[in-house]
Amino acid sequence: MVIEKTPGWIRYHETKAGKTLDIHKSGKWMYFFEAKDVAFARDLCCKAIDNHIVTTCKHTDIEETGFPQGVICFYIHFDDIEAHKRVIAFFLENNLIRKTAAGKLYNISFKLDEQTLAGEYGEDFRAKICLSDFVDLSTGKWLNK
Repeated sequence: MVIEKTPGWIRYHETKAGKTLDIHKSGKWMYFFEAKDVAFARDLCCKAIDNHIVTTCKHTDIEETGFPQGVICFYIHFDDIEAHKRVIAFFLENNLIRKTAAGKLYNISFKLDEQTLAGEYGEDFRAKICLSDFVDLSTGKWLNK
């Protein structure tokens, strides 16, 4: 595994060559964390790389930014269904998806890098892929697609 520090981020990559992501197809599943949980964020990134969940991920460099919250981005290609399933299973196994008061999973979104580059945030962001495309939010069971 290669770990690199860039302005505002700590990035984790597999060491295998030829595993680069196409910017026109790449995007991320995100997990938001509190600054006090930065060690947990580091551990999750290492675990995701070591277990071949993703080939690249990153988290906010809380120590540099001083932000009260950070985000981990787990990168895959939008058209790689098996990669989506790996990341979602990783999220479920590690309790990374919050639940509503009624006990349903929040319908978290996959965000394309092109949407980020276009400045689609908050109210301007419209997800093209969501957790509900893969999992029943009430039961947490995989959909038969």
